[in-house]
Formats: sequence, C-alpha cells, structure tokens
Amino acid sequence: MDKYLKDFDLPHKHSSEAALRRWRSAVTIVKNRRRRFRDVANLAKRSEAEQQKLKIKENLRVAFFVQKAALQFIDASGRVEHRLSEETRDAGFGIDPDVLASMVRGHDIIGLKVHGGVEGLARKVRVSLDEGVKSCDIPMRQKIYGLNRYTEKPSRTFLMFVWDALLDLTLIILIICAVISIGVGLPTEGWPEGMYEGVGILVSIFLVVLVTAISDYRQSLQFRDLDKEKKKIFVQVTRDGYRQKISIYDLVVGDIVHLSIGDQVPADGVFILGYCLLIDESSLSGESEPVHVSEEKPFFLSGTKVTDGSGKMLVTTVGMRTEWGRLMETLTEGGDDETPLQVKLNGVATLIGKIGLAFAVLTLVVLVVRFLVEKALHKEFTDWSSSDALTLLNYFAIAVTIVVVAVPEGLPLAVTLSLAFAMKKLMNDKALVRHLSACETMGSATCICTDKTGTLTTNHMVVHKIWICGKAEELEGSKSTDILKSTISVKVSSILLQAIFQNTSSEVVKDKDGKNIIIGTPTESALLEFGLLLGGNFDAERKEYKIVKVEPFNSIKKKMSVLVALPDGRLRAFCKGASEIILSMCDKIVDHDGKSIPLSEVQVSEITDIINGFASEALRTLCLAFKDMDDTSDENNIPIYGYTLVIVVGIKDPVRPGVKDAVQTCLAAGITVRMVTGDNIYTAKAIAKECGILTEGGLAIEGSEFRSKSLEEMKEIIPKIQVMARSLPLDKHTLVTHLRKLYGEVVAVTGDGTNDAPALHEADIGLAMGIAGTEVAKENADVIIMDDNFSTIVNVAKWGRAVYINIQKFVQFQLTVNVVALVINFVSACISGSAPLTAVQLLWVNLIMDTLGALALATEPPNDALMKRPPVGRSVSFITRTMWRNIIGQSIYQLIIIGVISVYGKRLLRLSGSDASEIIDTFIFNTFVFCQLFNEINSRDIEKINIFRGIFDSWVFIIVMVCTVGFQIIIVEFLGTFASTVPLSWQLWLLSILIGAVGMPVAVVLKCLPVETDTSSIQHDGYEALPSGSEQA
Repeated sequence: MDKYLKDFDLPHKHSSEAALRRWRSAVTIVKNRRRRFRDVANLAKRSEAEQQKLKIKENLRVAFFVQKAALQFIDASGRVEHRLSEETRDAGFGIDPDVLASMVRGHDIIGLKVHGGVEGLARKVRVSLDEGVKSCDIPMRQKIYGLNRYTEKPSRTFLMFVWDALLDLTLIILIICAVISIGVGLPTEGWPEGMYEGVGILVSIFLVVLVTAISDYRQSLQFRDLDKEKKKIFVQVTRDGYRQKISIYDLVVGDIVHLSIGDQVPADGVFILGYCLLIDESSLSGESEPVHVSEEKPFFLSGTKVTDGSGKMLVTTVGMRTEWGRLMETLTEGGDDETPLQVKLNGVATLIGKIGLAFAVLTLVVLVVRFLVEKALHKEFTDWSSSDALTLLNYFAIAVTIVVVAVPEGLPLAVTLSLAFAMKKLMNDKALVRHLSACETMGSATCICTDKTGTLTTNHMVVHKIWICGKAEELEGSKSTDILKSTISVKVSSILLQAIFQNTSSEVVKDKDGKNIIIGTPTESALLEFGLLLGGNFDAERKEYKIVKVEPFNSIKKKMSVLVALPDGRLRAFCKGASEIILSMCDKIVDHDGKSIPLSEVQVSEITDIINGFASEALRTLCLAFKDMDDTSDENNIPIYGYTLVIVVGIKDPVRPGVKDAVQTCLAAGITVRMVTGDNIYTAKAIAKECGILTEGGLAIEGSEFRSKSLEEMKEIIPKIQVMARSLPLDKHTLVTHLRKLYGEVVAVTGDGTNDAPALHEADIGLAMGIAGTEVAKENADVIIMDDNFSTIVNVAKWGRAVYINIQKFVQFQLTVNVVALVINFVSACISGSAPLTAVQLLWVNLIMDTLGALALATEPPNDALMKRPPVGRSVSFITRTMWRNIIGQSIYQLIIIGVISVYGKRLLRLSGSDASEIIDTFIFNTFVFCQLFNEINSRDIEKINIFRGIFDSWVFIIVMVCTVGFQIIIVEFLGTFASTVPLSWQLWLLSILIGAVGMPVAVVLKCLPVETDTSSIQHDGYEALPSGSEQA
C-alpha cells in the first residue's frame, strides 16, 4: 500500500509548506472537509498571520526611528505636557497608561528623565522599588493600567461541533433522501407507515451527528486544557516586601520583576538594576543582534528574551498596550502542523474511499439495472408508480450509505483522538506535550541524550565534602560545620564567605513569615546554604561591598566572575566554576592564616587528585578563588589569571529513585541512553555507572576530545558513546545531528538552558525541563518534563508507543468492517437485487466502527509489554503484513457466515411463514454487528493470543462495548419499524452471539499462521524496527 501513499509522507518535524500542500491536494475523496481538516494547519491563515507579524515588526521598527526623530524635534521645540486623566488622578497615580506605553515603546530616554527616571516613575505609579506592589492595590492597578492578558479567539461551542458533523456531504444527501422518502411515502402508504423509513434514517443521522459532536467537543476541551497549561509562565517578583513567584497574567503596572538568563520579558518595563543584561528583541524587531540593557538603554519590551545576565525591571505597560500583545493575536492563527500519522491515515482513507466509491457506484448500477430488467421482463417498463420511485430512491440511499461506511473518515481523526487522550494523561503524569507530533514520534525514539543534573539526579544539592587550607573535610549536618568553623582562621573564614556571597546570582530573601529562603540554582543554593551554616550574613556581606561588574555563569565559559569594590577603595575579583578551569587560572593558594602563597606544581597535582577523588564519589566539584587587583582604574575587565584558590567544594546530588529501573526499561525497549553533561568526567562516569548508563564496552568522553575528532573518527566512536562530560551546547547539537543523519536514529534530547535551544530544535523530540528549564529552552522544546524526572521521559516513550499501536488496532478493526460491508452489499446486489443491510443499519454499523471504535481502541492505556520490544523504525509500513493477515482472515470468516445465512438461513434455522424473510434479514444484521464487536475485542492485540490482558484497565473500552450491546438490543427489539428489524427469539440472539464469538478462536488460528518478517529496516545497533511474532506488543 505504501507505494500509493508517496504523497502522504511527512517528516516528524519542520515540514516544508510544499509537503503540507502536496498531501492536501492528494486528498480527493472527503465526506466532510470541514471536520477532516479541522485539526490540521490552515496554511492560508498561517500565511496571512505571518504577513501580519512582519507588518507589525516593520511598523515597530519604523515607528521607533520616526518617534526617535520626533522626540528630538520635540525636545528642541519644547515638550507638550500631557494632562492627567481624571480617572488616573482619582486613583492616586501620576502618569497615564498611554503615556507610559508610548515612552517605553519609543525608547524615550529624555521623557524618562523628565519623569524623574525610574525612581520618578515608581513614585508616579505609587510603588516602592524595594517593597514592590501591595496586594491590596492590585484591583485598582488592573482597572487603570489594564490586565496582562491578550485577545484570544473564543472557544468553539458544542453547537459548532454539531454543525461541523452535519456538514458531511453523504449525510446531507441521506437527509434529502429521507425527506423525499417521507414526502412520497405518506401519500402512497399513509400515516404513519409512509414515514417510518425516512424517519429511521433521520433518527440514525441525528444519533451519528450527536455522538460525533460529543466526541469532538470532549477532544477540544482536552486540547483547551493543554493550551492553558502551555501558557503558564511564572516570574519572580517583589510584592509586599518579599520575593514570590506569580503567573505572568497576574502582573500589574508597578511590579518589580527579577530577570535572569533564559527568561522571557513578561511586560514592557524600565531597567532598575542588573549586570550584563543582553536582550534578544528579534521576536519583535526581527533584528538578530542582542541589545545591551543598562541605565543608558533602560527599556524592556514584552516578549523579548534574556540571553545573558540578570537584573530587575519596573513594569510599565501590560497586555494589549504592548506590541507583543498585538503580535500574540496572530500567533495562534493557522494552527499547529499535522502529525505524520495523521497525514498517512488521510492517505489510507483517500485510497480506501476511492475503492468504496467505486463499489457504491457499481452497487447502484447493478441494483438499478436489475430493477429495470425485471420491469422489462414483466412488460411493466412503461408503467411507473410512486412505489417504484421509492425503490429507486432506496437503492440510491443504500449506495450513499455504502460510501458513508466505505470512506474511513475516522482514520485520521482517530489519531487526533488518541493523541489528545495521551497528551491529557501525560499532563497528569507531569509531561506537557507542546506539539502533537512529539507524542507520536516518541514511540519511535531509538536514543535519549539526557542531562545529568536534575534529570538523573534529584537536583537537591548540598555541600558534602570540602578541601580548604590543605585539608579535606566531610560535612554531615551542623556539627561538622561547627568543627570546621573552629579549625579555620577568621581571615580564611572571611575570604571564604566573601567568595560565596559576593560571587552569586542567587539571593537569600525573607518569605512572608520572615524566614530565610534561598532563590536561585540548586548549585548556588547549596553554596549559600553552606555559607549560612558557617555563620555568614548574606545581606551584611552584600551591603559592605559594592559590585562593579558581573560575568554570569553560562554553559560555554563554565565559570562565573564578579568584580567588587572593597571599603578601602581597592578592587577584588572573585571567580568560581568548573574545578579544573578555575584551578588553571590560579597561581596562589590561601594558607591557614588567610595569606596568599605561591601554588607549586606538586600542590596542583595534589589538588587535581582531590578533585578527581571527589568526582569519583559522584560529587559535583567546584573551585572558588579571588584576586586582589592592583590597578583600581580597570573596572571594565575581570582578570582571567593570577587568582588565589580558596576552596574545593564537592556537592552531593543523589540519583533519583527509580532512575536505574527506568534506564533498564529503555535498554530493554531498544532505546540507547546517553548522558551529556557539563560536569567533570569522573563525576559523570560515577553517576552513569550508578544509573546503569555506562556499561562494559561503553565509551565516556570529554567534549573537548569529541570536538577534536574528524568526521571519520566520529563515525567510529559515536555508536559507543554513553557519556559525554564537560560538553558544550554545540557538542550536544553535533552529537544529535550525527546520530540522526549518519545513523538514522530517532533522537530525544533533554535540555534546560538557553544554549540548549539549538539541540532541542534539531532533535526529533526536544525535551525541556519544567523546573530547571528556561523559557527559551521550553519554547524550543516539543515536550516539557514538568518534574525534571528521567522516569517521566520513559513514560512519554511508553505513551508514544501506545498511540502508534492503538491506531494500528483501530485501523485493523475498521478495515475489516469496510471489506465485509462493501463485499456483502455488492455481492448481494448482484445476486439478489437487494442489499442485506438497510441505510439505517449501515449508519449504525458506521457509528460502531468509526466514532465508537475509535473511542474504544484508540484510547487504550499503555502496558509494560510495550517497552519490551524495539522501537518502530522510520520507514516501516504502518499497515503491517500481520495486520493484513488478520484483516483478510476475519473478513473471509465473516463473509462465509453472512453468505451461508443469506442463502441457506431459512432452511438451516427452519424458518417459515410470512415473516421469515424479515427474521433472516434481522438475524444477518444482528450477527454482522456481533461479529464486529468480537472483532473489536480481537483487535486489542494484533499479535498475541491473550486479548483480555488489561481489558479492565481500559474503562472507555468497557463502556463503549456495553453501550453498543445495549443499543443493539434496543434497535432490534424496539425500533423495528424505523430500522427494518423484527424482534428475535432468545435462541437466535444466542446464536448471533456465538457466531460472533467464533471469531475469537478464528483469530487465535490466524495468529498462529507465520508471517514473513521484513528485515529491511535493521538499524546500526542490531535492532529490528518492527518485529512480528509473539514479541510484537
């Protein structure tokens, strides 16, 4: 079948517009275009939105320069004083919202000075730069200055989904047929007999539309919840005198926002203080060069990104008054890209739809020709009555209904249903899927490149060992720190506390109860906690010394430096970071008296051994150093050598419980786990061994060594790499690119930093950390791991496989119904001149196999067996030979049964009398439905014989089965006049169920038949992409 679906091949990520347009144009048979394409990207709207975004960006850039020139002119001629609105004055504020918005948007530095700078603005918006906004003022601020929310499209109502379901062309034709049937039937057959058939079709259509709309509406609610979760961004603010974390949507004008590397600027604002703040404004202006924000350039624009540094800003403009607010209106236009599986099944539906349409036309032609021949033979060709018209109309309705059943419109929609269900469950399991295709692709992942800190480890760090003044100490609680305080001199203690408290981007702040809390990264928090245990006072230390310059930590430099002015006017530099890097910058060491003495080669060797010893115990090692500068005039440069080593720190970060089991699960599932970390190689190896990642024969390599390799050397070592230490973000990107392009791996990558964005973007599945991850990393990721836990990543892989297998189950089930329904209607029309299943009955069968079948099979939860099979390969056929075996086998069984009952039913069942034909037709319908129900159970496992495993874990499946049986009883026993059925005896009911149940042993026999295995997709690591036999899940 794959050779007919070439136009429906789509990459997992970054699909070109040409590929998206190609498959759309290839979809020719569509019953309901609006519903079929509702969950795919609207390329026209997307193009319009892109043009609108470019226009806004261009207008912003032009407005900025025009306003700058205008401001210079105004300053030359004198400024016009803006009158304060009465509402703003009555609220106690000294500046209007539009004036604030215009000043920041136009980067009006002179206007800012006119208002008294940031301090003057703070007074005019009634806020203290130290205490922040008072909670009691928030409603008034929102009333005057607005909410930090953006205009969003209203959600679709339930009635809209009903309307979408009604726009099915075949249903519209059937409604017209039903109305004509009633119009012709009433005059000829009288009331109420003349309207039974037409009303029956209308009621069936109503039921199909209602169930479809309910399913689609519930699905949309799940996506709405996911969208709300995606938009949850939190920022650190100072309010009511203490630091707290709030949603960006709760920000108000006057809030003091704390920004750090990787954050998204949540509103327009003005710089208060900060260090090395670089802002990426490309999302607004299109300019790729980052802007350095400082007192000279103090303006922040909402939606921009902090690429380096840290600082504080005063919020001046929120919501739709910002340019970002206007842009946000266009961001959702066009929707997300469709997934490869959705596209593939659109192709399958189109192909089968063409076959079904051909069968429907043939059936109609055969029925009409037979009818005309019979009239001619009976010499009634010129004698036409209203009953003849009804007969022809009925034939047409049957042909249309065959199209309803034959075109598997539910196939691509079942993918969306399954993905929505999986995404909702994953959200409950702490994984937020940002892109639909990621959930699907994760089932094919062959490799996971994971960070160490916070993903494999708990990220709850504590200083466990130190080396200071030539002596190593192990710290266990406050007693150990008391002993340490008594063994080091006051001068050493003083310089150590300075190195800890001055050179940090974290803070010790008071919570609302007045208790000390540490806000910052886990590593820095561990150091600050150590400093507090030594008796240090963070606020006192920071007030005593003035910070002159800061070079924040990033994953490339692997160090953080700060330059401070001492009370006597001298300058002192502090540096901390990767132990071997800091050690190489030192030529002196602190002795017991706190004096700087030369560092000998022997001491360097001893300290290196200490560092490696700490690292071998799975401790994260850091060195802290300082340098007193002789030249006080050089305030712009922090030295890179000549430091005095103060301390070597070993920080303990225990492995998360369950990680080792999760890694073993991955290995059993054919997923290679590689650790890519910035830590020391000895620390990385120790943790990797503890987690079960580094195995015998596996390679642990440093990033510098990896970078130095040629492409040929890389090809040789990449399959063996299990640990990469001291890696740069570029190393991760290179590794991911080579794994994908050289080896055809489906790669999942974890990342938390801003510099991880390229690797997250390049990978098949980018996994950002929800706790430690920056907003930049999250924006470039496909899935956000909200608890930063490796076990959650494994759970995403399991659900990804479940989605793939569930869709295969549904496809197998639906294609079996398609084949049987098409063949029996066509053959019966050719032989007997009538269809065994009426339009109403076929509509009910369509409901069972489409919406209800998708609900039952496409939403089954994963089981552990899914992770005991290799991943699905990139190029594997979706409809496997195993599935074709099951489809053909079950179809043959059902066709034989229905054929035998149709021809010999009256004789075998010993039926006679005037109602024998009605009973046999009802019995065929009932048997056909029960064959589908038992085949639905058979489809729960494509390969294995035990189809009942985990059946009670899938409550949706149970409910669907019970409801289907219940409604089948109602149709046969009580709705006979509408559905063309008659009540059956209990014996015939039992026989229908038994015939359907025989399909289960038939399935067992089929599963014992060998199927040739396709070995064309064996990967470089020896795994087959899709196995068959008892190993297939």
